[in-house]
Amino acid sequence: MNQLKLVSSEPCHHTEGPQWLKNSNQLMWVDIEEKEVHLYNVESKQHDVISLPQRIGAAVPASDGTIVCALEDGLYIAERDGGLTLLAELERDMVNNRSNDGKVDAAGRFWIGTMPMSGPGWTGSLYSCDAAGRIKKHVEQVGCSNGIDWSKDGRTMYYIDSPTKRVDAFDFDVESGTIANRRPVVQFDDSLGVPDGMCTDAEGRLWVAHWGGHCVTCSDPATGEELYRISLPASQVTSCCFGGANLSTLYITTSRYGLSEEQLKGQPLAGSVFSIEVDAIGKLNPTFKRSN
Repeated sequence: MNQLKLVSSEPCHHTEGPQWLKNSNQLMWVDIEEKEVHLYNVESKQHDVISLPQRIGAAVPASDGTIVCALEDGLYIAERDGGLTLLAELERDMVNNRSNDGKVDAAGRFWIGTMPMSGPGWTGSLYSCDAAGRIKKHVEQVGCSNGIDWSKDGRTMYYIDSPTKRVDAFDFDVESGTIANRRPVVQFDDSLGVPDGMCTDAEGRLWVAHWGGHCVTCSDPATGEELYRISLPASQVTSCCFGGANLSTLYITTSRYGLSEEQLKGQPLAGSVFSIEVDAIGKLNPTFKRSN
């Protein structure tokens, strides 16, 4: 395996949801607790930050160059200068919930999950949002909605509800935007903590970040077998995506959220974004389709 590299020199607090923006050679990620969207140009090293008024669970690029941000009470269209326009309310009456991980499907819908911010309970859900801001609920009683991505042929959607410690699959209909026939495909051992964010590569393999597991694993969804493992110098590994000129660079986000001073002494790079060249080719995520 190739050498792990640091993407940015300064660790963030709680990095999540990396997205590769091919047209601008930028890596985008969010810092949930600092309420920020980060845009980092891997060639020029220019690092721009968009500050937001609420915690942000995910950010995805839109077809018109704006960014769709999943905040605590809804989905917003963000301009690069920080201007915000509400696209859709989301669980505004559930003040203990917030948006978490999300991704865009091949038809341009934004799939976004929610989670409780404190206390026990399975109060989260999984939704999709179309160009007109219409919200549709697909899954209820979710503990912590996390990684989402699709198979090579687009007919299967993979999904992680972290407390289950597994990846589930759904039959996916891209035209109607519906899912059915939920079943487990990869079950993880307790030693790996809990699965968090996820992406798929061009061959349909699952690359999963492990919160509390110090690693990213690559698994075959057909067999559930682990194929590769990338170790990180941070325990709380949050998500990953493919990027770079050849889509062979895996970008990995981590978090220092909740770590004690003593733990941070042993993990000074927690909260950093890393990259590593891997023996795989990724695929670009679609952009959110804006209405004309």
